[in-house]
Amino acid sequence: MFNKLLIVGCGLIGSSILRASIKKKIAQKYFVYEKSIKNNSTIKKINSKVILLKKLDHNISDIDFIILSTPMSSYSRIITSLNKFLTNKAIITDVGSTKKNVLKLKKNELNKSLNWILSHPIAGSEVSGPEYGKANLFKNRWCIITKQKTDKKVEKVERFWKKIGCKVIFMSPDEHDKIFAITSHLPHLIAYNLIKTAQDFQHKERKNLIKFSAGGLRDFSRTAASNEIMWRDIFFNNKKNMLLGINMFLKNLNSFKKNIEKLEDIKLRKKLLNSKKIRKEIIKLKQDVSEPDFGRK
Repeated sequence: MFNKLLIVGCGLIGSSILRASIKKKIAQKYFVYEKSIKNNSTIKKINSKVILLKKLDHNISDIDFIILSTPMSSYSRIITSLNKFLTNKAIITDVGSTKKNVLKLKKNELNKSLNWILSHPIAGSEVSGPEYGKANLFKNRWCIITKQKTDKKVEKVERFWKKIGCKVIFMSPDEHDKIFAITSHLPHLIAYNLIKTAQDFQHKERKNLIKFSAGGLRDFSRTAASNEIMWRDIFFNNKKNMLLGINMFLKNLNSFKKNIEKLEDIKLRKKLLNSKKIRKEIIKLKQDVSEPDFGRK
């Protein structure tokens, strides 16, 4: 598909893209730019043919496919190098979890002659680092590509994501950010808040409740173990939709509080039963497994 592929930032997602690309023979040569010395030593073990770059300089001038897989707060700095050294033959894409901010960066900072096609593969985990990367991470996972005028470059990015296992759908940046504020960003914020609440309770009561973690707290703690820089960037860059989601959540939380306070049996049970329907729909759509405890052994 490509002659030279460059991954900028090679943690969990970047290294999974690297592994999948090598497995599917996406390019003739593979390059990685990663600032972490520790991560670089791990990347060398993935495949001896991977070329590690120390700088984004003249060595990227003939790269034809670049994937940004860093926290979004790094994009602006990276764009400076791309503007200076890339040619208009290159295709740029990214894996950022918000899109309106990336579109703004593209319009305001990227050289107009360069081609940046916005992507978001819906894959990942609470762990970070190239040692956790998997070649099959993207198998049957959605990848969102931002709607734009279709041309051969857009089609090529679509083929790339499909080739490494994704199901591709096109969406506007606005629609993307609204949807993922509720399906991804707000759940992570709730997980962080629940763990903070458990910590506060433990401190106040002077009791070690963490060792008694039931399944609920345990599963929320997995989500809350996600990379703090990445999630800070997501919360800030999707601020408007996050605030709307938080307000809606607080309204519903107060409604639950009232039901419990007033012992409103029928109203509370109705809400609990409606929630079960969503779980069934998620399983029906094959977004999760039906086995108890998420299929844990």
